[in-house]
Amino acid sequence: MPLRWDAFLSAVRERGEYPSRQETERAARVVLALLGAHIVGNERSELAARLPEECALVLLNPLPAAEPLGPDRFVRATAAWIDGSSEETAKWDVGAVLSIVAEAAGEELMRRVLLQLPPGYDLLFGHPGSA
Repeated sequence: MPLRWDAFLSAVRERGEYPSRQETERAARVVLALLGAHIVGNERSELAARLPEECALVLLNPLPAAEPLGPDRFVRATAAWIDGSSEETAKWDVGAVLSIVAEAAGEELMRRVLLQLPPGYDLLFGHPGSA
């Protein structure tokens, strides 16, 4: 059974040490939208099924990616979408959200997701060397 939205946000908020639910939710939605643009097929559907419905909707209806972003560009894109964000704070946002996504996904699905992404995403998910 997938996490509930409140539980997902609470986990992200705790991991990211966000001062408000609003900041937590903004980070989660931006990171999930960018991630959804980079994974396809069964892996995206399976990942969506393991996350709260609110996450699944964002993940399954992403902004189309013109090209795959490497991990550094993914962080920069996150910074560009979050008002007042820097690359440093965006790296924190990405890590907080994606580490919770990885926990919800489980090892086997994460391995398949990482195979779709450019090298280096394992570090963003907090799973070095998983691919």
